[in-house]
Amino acid sequence: MLAKLSEKVNNLKDLDDKIKQIRMQLAAMNNVIRNIGTVYLTDQVVRGWIGEVRKVAYRVEDVMDKYSYHTLQMAEEWFLKKYFIKGSHYVLVFSEIADEVVKIEKEIKNVIELKGQWLQPSQLVPDQYVEMERQRSQDSFPLLIKDEDLVGIEDNRRKLTEWLYSDELDSTVITISGMGGLGKTTLVTNVYEREKINFSAPAWMVVSQTYTMDALLRKLLMKVSGEQQVSPNIDKLDVHDLKEKIKQKLENRKCLIVLDDVWDQEVYFQMAGAFQNLRASRIIITTRTSHVAALAHPTRRLDLQPLSNTHAFDLFCRRAFYNKKDHTCPDDLMKVATSIVDRCQGLPLAIVSIASLLSSRPQTYYIWNQMYNQLRTELSNNDHVRAILNLSYHDLSGDLRNCFLYCSLFPEDYPISRESLVRLWVAEGFVVSKENNTSEEVAEGNLMELIHRNMLIIVQNDEQGRVSTCAMHDIVRDLALAIAKEERFGTANDYRAMILMDRDNVRRLSSYEWKDDTSLKVKLPRLRTLVSLGTISSSPDMLPSILSESSYLTVLELQDSEITEVPASIGTLFNLRYIGLRRTKVRSLPDSVEKLLNLQTLDIKQTKIERLPRGISKVKKLRHLLADRYADEKQSAFRYFIGMQAPKDLSNMAELQTLETVEASKDLAEQLKKLMQLRTVWIDNISAADCANIFAALSNMPLLSSLLLSAKDENEALCFEALKPKSTELHKLIIRGQWAKETLQCPIFQGHGRHLRYLALSWCDIGEDPLKMLAPHLPNLTNLRLNNMRSARTLVLPEGSFPHMKMLVLKHMPNVNQLVIGKGALPCIEGLYIVSLAELDKVPQGIESLLSLKKLWLLNLNSGFLTQWKNSGMHQKMQHVLEIRV
Repeated sequence: MLAKLSEKVNNLKDLDDKIKQIRMQLAAMNNVIRNIGTVYLTDQVVRGWIGEVRKVAYRVEDVMDKYSYHTLQMAEEWFLKKYFIKGSHYVLVFSEIADEVVKIEKEIKNVIELKGQWLQPSQLVPDQYVEMERQRSQDSFPLLIKDEDLVGIEDNRRKLTEWLYSDELDSTVITISGMGGLGKTTLVTNVYEREKINFSAPAWMVVSQTYTMDALLRKLLMKVSGEQQVSPNIDKLDVHDLKEKIKQKLENRKCLIVLDDVWDQEVYFQMAGAFQNLRASRIIITTRTSHVAALAHPTRRLDLQPLSNTHAFDLFCRRAFYNKKDHTCPDDLMKVATSIVDRCQGLPLAIVSIASLLSSRPQTYYIWNQMYNQLRTELSNNDHVRAILNLSYHDLSGDLRNCFLYCSLFPEDYPISRESLVRLWVAEGFVVSKENNTSEEVAEGNLMELIHRNMLIIVQNDEQGRVSTCAMHDIVRDLALAIAKEERFGTANDYRAMILMDRDNVRRLSSYEWKDDTSLKVKLPRLRTLVSLGTISSSPDMLPSILSESSYLTVLELQDSEITEVPASIGTLFNLRYIGLRRTKVRSLPDSVEKLLNLQTLDIKQTKIERLPRGISKVKKLRHLLADRYADEKQSAFRYFIGMQAPKDLSNMAELQTLETVEASKDLAEQLKKLMQLRTVWIDNISAADCANIFAALSNMPLLSSLLLSAKDENEALCFEALKPKSTELHKLIIRGQWAKETLQCPIFQGHGRHLRYLALSWCDIGEDPLKMLAPHLPNLTNLRLNNMRSARTLVLPEGSFPHMKMLVLKHMPNVNQLVIGKGALPCIEGLYIVSLAELDKVPQGIESLLSLKKLWLLNLNSGFLTQWKNSGMHQKMQHVLEIRV
């Protein structure tokens, strides 16, 4: 055995060299695919070849991960002198890897031979397809700009026209931005055709992604010169000469120049020299990115939004029933037509495309309902829709493409958490740390880039103005799913579709509608990611069968699912980096979790798990530990969730960035002193005796940004004198429990108060007005929540207080009977929630002055308040508020 082991060890170098070679071949093939741009290919042979390349590439990725893991394990065990004990194990492992490498080498050779046999060089040039798609989309625009088809753009058309004739004498840049298919070009075309007669030098330029500056300038010169006056030597002019010629032609002329489909700010900056000294001229830029939109002054930016339901249905009917006098929808088609329009989510491109298709079909419920049932396929395969949306995808870098496609794995209309998405991207290896930025920070940058490109939609922002949740437009998601399937990236399927698919090669799977009675065992040998949000079966066979066969699994996200147990076999998944069990019925984690040495995120919040596995501190790569459970509200309303007991050797987990939520203990302070990477720390069950040491340890954390401190019960008074945060990043503070009035004189409020953006205080009896006390110390607060507090009977927001506040929540404050809003207070407030203030019997004084308010909740208040609210006519005075609940 030792001789055989020695031979295998000697052959490890050869194996290592072979893996490096196939890694290089993989990189080369991926570069070919990236240069081709698969979404533009119409040749099925090329698509088939690319599919084979991706299949081999994923096999290479798997074997590389397996080899790296076992090599590291072997090195550690050699150091610990355990190697020879487990030698036979490594003989077997590396023999298996060597056999896999031989198979992969043959597959790579076969793919290269197929390329030579099947593919002609002309088929691998992407630009012809790019231009074909682009030209196809541009040729279709005239179909959308007839006046009778223009619905829901009157306000934008009026605003844009006013900007053209404003009193500003200098040339003005105007930008029209929004996702592909919203009708940016349609709007601008309509205004341009109406108004160009009033400008002596009108010019329309389609820029696109593949522009060259000399070609753009040459085209502009021809347009402003007129065909009769174009210099015969125009093709010989360089960029500088072209700009000079254009300046001469435009001098003392009133210009209207449209730069359509601009993807990069540099286009304008490079052309700007030709636009100098223009008087009372306008340059209109259409773009899909907010970076380009920022070229215009904020008062000259138009960010298009999807059509309202009414306008969307009107547009649909105009197209679907174009030959009917009033374009009215028959009663028997009303329901299905409404469903079709709702599916398009206000995207004019999708509405017009599907309505045009239906206009030629029999107008029967059966035919239209068939179309609705296959609407996702129709829209994702529609040449016009796909052409326009594909342009945005093609403009992404390789890592952004992966991030974008990954979002399609989430269910339709699902609000995607920024924090979860970032952790998932990091676990998948889509992003790596750059310079001084962590992988998570790079991932956040990618998220913002996709939002700036209008490929993701912001649902909600947090207290710092960062994205809290985002979503993907349904039509964009359909496109992403189609691309993900073509590129073998991943798929989102119901159970029936999953059973029928090629399960041997599925890479990432998002499941939905997996019924509880599902008992079939599922084998997915190449699975890297399983996302099942609230849908995986509670069948005892389902999850074990997946885990036993999916040895390369990297992400296991089962949030809100019905599972009650995690199989012990999870410890064999050497590649697992992310476990998400939030809000499941799981009661415990197996001890084998300690073997998951690559695990980065463990999310077991709001489960029934009462303790962490004993060996969890062995998982030294863990970056995010999220663990708490709901408390029994019948026993204590104060502790609505309970933290976990901190791992015995918590300080060994030096890479931890997130720690939610642990119970305070006598040695917690010492453990925390060694965890200097922590950004988020939530601590429960703090006693007055322990708080000084714990707060001192927290104060020294240089990166701390979010902090929750909860006393062990509602009567425990905490002293905050020792909380002197070194980190200027600490913006979120949640305190639950008693604290002395003198706390406002402590460093956390006095010195650090200007850094706080989010503050939540609950179960505190201060006997005074907390709003009046807090206002001078927290000038930059955007979110304030006061809950279960005993305070003065009158709350006063001083004049001009809380200038940046976006949300104020006052809840369960039994003493309060009056709220006064001073002049100029809360000038930016968007949400005001006054809930369960039993003694409040007057309408808040000055509430009608909150002109920025969007949401107002006045719930569980006494009958006197409701009567006064009704008699005061306050609903009429606050018509600017979008949502009022009383």
